[in-house]
Amino acid sequence: MTDVIKKVYDTDIDEHRVFLVVVDDSEEMRIALRFACMRAKNTGGRVALFRDIEPTGFHHWAGISELMQDEARDAAEERLNELAEEVVELSGLIPAIYVRAGPIEEELIALIDEEPTISILVLAASPSNEGPGPLVSHLVGKGTNVISIPITIVPGNLTADQIDKLT
Repeated sequence: MTDVIKKVYDTDIDEHRVFLVVVDDSEEMRIALRFACMRAKNTGGRVALFRDIEPTGFHHWAGISELMQDEARDAAEERLNELAEEVVELSGLIPAIYVRAGPIEEELIALIDEEPTISILVLAASPSNEGPGPLVSHLVGKGTNVISIPITIVPGNLTADQIDKLT
């Protein structure tokens, strides 16, 4: 079952190009966030933040599983609120915030399908030698057949100055 939280602090989100950033714990996510914020600021757009809570897989004791999900949701909301402050500093606008629970690829595609205001997905590729990361790999592979918006993949080794010059 999909659990969705949507927070939009302004009513004019429909008037902006929305740059969606997937929030995870990777270093390159910060690169994607800055890129999206600067593009939004320089093009009259807005940023949206998406955080997925993976299912716990701990189903033997329902109470424990539910507690783990609640703790994960609280941590996700706290992280998103911290990043929302950064988005406001960089872009000048309060972001839309989305939290879902389920397999990330499915939830991300479902969100994009359900929210017509989202116009660009911004991801950063991992700078490691192991490849761009599982979500980027999925979306540029199998995901390109089902995703309905452009995907911007930012190199994960860009500096803030480089991003500012590009945007």
